[in-house]
Amino acid sequence: MVNAKTTSKILGLKCRECGSAYPAEAIHVCEFCFGPLEVDYDYAAIGKTLTRETIQAGPLSLWRYAALLPVDGPPTVGLHVGMTPLVHAKNLGRKLGLNHLYVKNDTVNHPTLSFKDRVVSVAISRAREFGYKTVACASTGNLANSVSAHAAEANLGCYVFIPSNLEAGKVLGNLVYNPTVLAVDGNYDDVNRLCSEIASEYPWAFVNINVRPYYAEGSKTLAFETAEQLGWRAPDHVVAPMASGSLYTKIRKGLTELAKLGIIDEHPTRMHGAQATGCSPIARAFEEGRAFVRPVKPDTIAKSLAIGNPADGFYALKTAQETDGRMAHVSDDEIVEGIKLLAECEGIFAETAGGVTIGCLRKLAEAGTFGKDDVVVAYITGNGLKTQEAVQGKVGDVVRISPSLTDFENKFSLEDKGASVAQAKAAGRG
Repeated sequence: MVNAKTTSKILGLKCRECGSAYPAEAIHVCEFCFGPLEVDYDYAAIGKTLTRETIQAGPLSLWRYAALLPVDGPPTVGLHVGMTPLVHAKNLGRKLGLNHLYVKNDTVNHPTLSFKDRVVSVAISRAREFGYKTVACASTGNLANSVSAHAAEANLGCYVFIPSNLEAGKVLGNLVYNPTVLAVDGNYDDVNRLCSEIASEYPWAFVNINVRPYYAEGSKTLAFETAEQLGWRAPDHVVAPMASGSLYTKIRKGLTELAKLGIIDEHPTRMHGAQATGCSPIARAFEEGRAFVRPVKPDTIAKSLAIGNPADGFYALKTAQETDGRMAHVSDDEIVEGIKLLAECEGIFAETAGGVTIGCLRKLAEAGTFGKDDVVVAYITGNGLKTQEAVQGKVGDVVRISPSLTDFENKFSLEDKGASVAQAKAAGRG
């Protein structure tokens, strides 16, 4: 049913373990060693036409980097995804002693407010080239939202599988697009095992299973945009959240590709990974000096990172080792503090995964990981409106008054009527 697609830029698929070559089909596991497959590009051909100028002449979306993405022709899904802000986080940087701290803000990504819009737009564009009529996924929430939205745009059938204890905002964020939503009694790893079985029986494009080699490539666009937004240079440090470990490893791959093609100078970016303590199999392995990951049972409010058996855990550990990176993990309380810290300092409301990133960024900064003039980029991958339960009752309360100037002035006892709202609140709560 599904034909191979090979272009002048895509040589095929290649096993990350044994190097066996495969055609560019909807497959993801090596039949010889069972290693994961990834897209094999012809960088010599790509380098003949790809320059900073050709990139900047492209659309204001991740598709300006189409030459390094696994699609045959023009993209057909998610044409407005990407090119999110790279925010110079001066206020947060001052608190942490960092002069050049940046936040890559995917809380405003189009259309579902998370970085998953990047990987899904690539995966479904590729799935349409393969001729699929139905798309599906196993998800901790954000991926399901994005698959549902992009399937609606592409007029494709859609099935999304989620753990039954998902946050209400993410469940609603699926249903509004009218896919078939299946809530599975179990954690993400249970959901993923079920979907792997279904993928072998039904002719569907499971974006993070049989189409995974193409899907994963979308994460590289975070690195591409960061380098361009920094003035065509790689950062000194990256702090990124880890669930499966794929995002973390693909950011490095993106920076490496740009250097290989001469778009940026080679630079030894140190890659730092962030996990929640309640689901930290990769960070724990790093702490203990292991080259392998022991699966865990997730127990954390950071449900979008709650993958107890991370598919790319081994490669994440390898990335940290090769780049002199560090890994950290934070408790649920520290996650909430990270969400609040980013919001109060920079006006960015992140979901729990963002709280993990900022909490770990803070730990790494306090441990002396960064120099004060190093360029540090923290990746915030989802919007806090999706996980409001995490901060409910932990961010203060409103001050109630009657519609009366007298009541207002009595409440705050302000001597200076030109005082700011912030001063009024501070006085009222004092």
